Amino acid sequence: MALKIRLARGGAKKAPYYRVVVADARCPRDGRFIEKVGTYNPLLPSDHDQRITLNEERIKHWLSVGAQPTDRLVRVFAAKGLMALPARPEQTKQPKPKAKAQQRAKDAAERAAAAAAEVGE
Repeated sequence: MALKIRLARGGAKKAPYYRVVVADARCPRDGRFIEKVGTYNPLLPSDHDQRITLNEERIKHWLSVGAQPTDRLVRVFAAKGLMALPARPEQTKQPKPKAKAQQRAKDAAERAAAAAAEVGE
């Protein structure tokens, strides 16, 4: 049985409240779960102590048994010191502009360097 540590949504419309639960990966998001190990209230300020409450002892147990946290909870657990934040691979082409834009930037840099050399003489 594949176990997930994930957020189960509760609360009213436009007033979310989440439970941090350990559940079978095949169960629905808000469906059956094995154990509730914390809560998350996104409506509270980020420095409020009740925004995220975790039962760290049980989370460590479930992680040792092989439960996989979701991406959002990996970041939360890393901030709390429960696990290491995995390194994100660098995107190969996504952050770079297209070829023409790179060429224009290169040409502008060369013109600026040439203008600076003329002023310096």
